[in-house]
Amino acid sequence: MSAHSLDSLSDRCPVVSVKHLKVYRGRYTAVQDVSFQLYPGTSTAIVGPNGSGKSTIVQAMLDIIPRAAGSIEIFGQPLSRLNHLRHQIGYMPQNFIFDRAFPISVWELVGLGWQVERQKAAGSRQKAERLALSLPWQAAPEKTAAIAQALRRVNAYHLRHQAIGTLSGGEMKRVLLAYCLVIPRRLLVLDEAFAEVDVQGETEFYDLLRELMVEEGWTLLQVSHDLDMVSNTCDQILCVNRSLICSGRPDYALSPENLLATYGPTFSRYYHRH
Repeated sequence: MSAHSLDSLSDRCPVVSVKHLKVYRGRYTAVQDVSFQLYPGTSTAIVGPNGSGKSTIVQAMLDIIPRAAGSIEIFGQPLSRLNHLRHQIGYMPQNFIFDRAFPISVWELVGLGWQVERQKAAGSRQKAERLALSLPWQAAPEKTAAIAQALRRVNAYHLRHQAIGTLSGGEMKRVLLAYCLVIPRRLLVLDEAFAEVDVQGETEFYDLLRELMVEEGWTLLQVSHDLDMVSNTCDQILCVNRSLICSGRPDYALSPENLLATYGPTFSRYYHRH
């Protein structure tokens, strides 16, 4: 866990502020009256049972799906005015769906992160500037260096020529993290990032993530089922079951009473060594 105290950060401007969020999935109320804040340099996990609205909160927060009510601000801006800052958000979805037969290499995939996000970062600059960013022969030296550095930092440089369809689950997660690293970010959002990764791979990825979080100054939000891991690595836990049951430091949020209120009487917590 980082050395940050939520109390000491509460007088600072939050990176994310969500107030009274409500989201429908069809006619079903998936999320009801959820409010929370994320402060700079902290790590927060959203936990709860399957179908409790964890991923829905993240997707609404990132404007991937619409919300029925509530307000969301990121970097002090409402979502409607966030366009020029969206490149400062890195997002790793729960399921990265792609055609495994599609002939794209690890190097090319990470390069797309540089290409697309640099053009987004151009914002309202003149069209000629944005076009210049898209010309490979002009951008090659900077782009090549950025891709190589990102892959080396996630220990995936040796995979650079490999087709993404041949990667294991753990390797794919590292490559997606390199995609997020290829340009500077302020906020990293992970939605069940460790699906299809074994316990050893999860531990190694968490160690890498914590190291990069400090180096990059990221604010981190993740959806997770691993209560053992998040209790040891996060500053704040949000316990969710459609509504926000509780939030706070891990020792409070993951107390037996709060877990009972979040998961119900049939829940049994499993501990494992990392």
